[in-house]
Order: sequence, then C-alpha cells, then structure tokens
Amino acid sequence: MSSNGKLQDAVVEALDIKNIPALMQSHCRIRDTAKVEQLLKEFVRAGPKSLQVVSDFDFTITKQRTEDGSRVPSTFAMFYACKSLPPGLKEEAHELQMKYHPIEIDPHIPDEEKLKYIVEWWTKSGELASGFPFDLSEIDEVTRQYVHNLRDRSPELFADLHRLDIPTLVFSAGLGNTVESLLRQAEMMHPNVKIVSNFLKYRDGLLDGLQDPLIHTFNKNESVLEGSDYFDQLHSRDHIILIGDSLGDANMASGASESSQVIKIGFLFHHVEENMKNYMDTFDIVLVDDQTMDVPRALVSLIEGLHKT
Repeated sequence: MSSNGKLQDAVVEALDIKNIPALMQSHCRIRDTAKVEQLLKEFVRAGPKSLQVVSDFDFTITKQRTEDGSRVPSTFAMFYACKSLPPGLKEEAHELQMKYHPIEIDPHIPDEEKLKYIVEWWTKSGELASGFPFDLSEIDEVTRQYVHNLRDRSPELFADLHRLDIPTLVFSAGLGNTVESLLRQAEMMHPNVKIVSNFLKYRDGLLDGLQDPLIHTFNKNESVLEGSDYFDQLHSRDHIILIGDSLGDANMASGASESSQVIKIGFLFHHVEENMKNYMDTFDIVLVDDQTMDVPRALVSLIEGLHKT
C-alpha cells in the first residue's frame, strides 16, 4: 500500500462521530452510534463514486412545517389548488385527506392494515383527476409560491450531488408533475436526478387519472426500476444515503444490490413520543423537527473529503 493509501486509511479509522457537529445536535437521535460510525467509515473509504442518494419528496424535500407552524401542502394539494379544476374537486380531495391521512400517520395501525386504505386513497385521487381538460402550466403557477417551502439547504445539497455526479432518485407517492415543477423552479432538476412518482395521464385531450404503476407509501422501492437504464447505472453504486419521513420510506432501497450498504435518515415530526421507538428501530439517524438538509449535506461532504482532487 502506498504511503498516501496508508494515510487515507488512518484518517478513516480515526473518524469519530463525536467530531461531526451535525450529528451532535440535540434533535439528532442515533440509537447505535457504533453502527453509524462504522457505516460512515465505509462510505468515506469508498468515496462519491460508490454513492447514490434515494429520497422521498413530500415532507422530506419539502418541509414538515413552516416557521409559523403551518403545514406545507402536499404535491397533490398543490395540484388541487390549480384554478381551472372543476368546482367541488378541491373539497372532495380535502375530504379524502381528512379521512385517510390520520390513518397513514397513526402509529398504532399496522402497515398491512394501512396498505388497503392508502391504495383506496390514491385510487380515488386518480379518479378525481379525470374527465376534464387541463394545462400543465397551471401547476407551475401554483408551485412558484411554494419553492421557499423546500427544506432549508435542499438546493445546496442537490448542487453538491450534481457536482459529484451522484445519482439521486426522488421517490414520491405524491404527484410527479408537481415534484418536477418544484425541483425545476428551485433549479434542482439536474441531469443526475430521476423522479419516480405518480404522473398525470391524458386521453383524447382530457385528464385520465394517473399513469401506472400506482406509487404509494408502501410500494416505492428500487425494484420498480429493474430493467431501466437508470437501474443499470446503479450497479456500482452500492453505498446509499436514504432520506424519508415515514416508516415506509425506509424500504425505498429495497431492490438495490444485495451488497448495498444503506445509511437511513428519518425526519420525525408527527406524534414524536409515540413514534420515537419505531423510528429509532427503523432509521439509523432520526431528526426531530429538523426542517433542514444539514445532516445529509454533512454526510456527503464527509464522504467527499478524502477524494477531493
């Protein structure tokens, strides 16, 4: 081994989680610090060329709350705010939200039981978006006012990932047209970014619901990419930073190479005390009411550190 290689190994082995300020904040919870530290050592040693990022969108890339405490609308809610939608559609969508969202976030309902309700919700949402003309530019008009509700330092994180040519998969059970609009207007829709989500479809010039397959909280994972060019380029990217806000998001890397190693970051905001144990058992790093991308940025910077030219 060269002297430079020995020096790099020494630097990696000296890595101490206590020396990473972003991970020492009071709202950053880590159940198994030894595991996270070991994962970080392996990620740093492998460098950016072995890294990919998989992230949820609603309430992950967008904030879970604004500074005044109000809720950030989902990608579907932004669509329902478009001015030319039929009268009553927004109210019907709100009724679905009021019925199904409490089920989705209820820590006492098993995922198997939640699944049938989530499929019902998404199916009915698709049925609402059917049978009328719609100009997609209206989505841009609505999303323009919500760009500032992306999680703080999200554009900087995506700029880092673009600069390092790290494949970034945005997995969303929301509306893909809204996701794309927001990322584009925030100048985050770089060539290394791919969106897998629910996109509107048309028939005979009219909206005709959502394209197949239906993407929801409990089926979004990398297996849906199998056979695609994007999936093929991930074979050598066996170190994954996964970012989400729901327990189901923790499975987004399922379908990746069996040799893959994953650092799972979970944003927790709803029912903090009731959800804490499940989140700590599921994610490697749990961020409580953190409306920034500071921790993912810190990890990417750390991984890049030894490999700067």
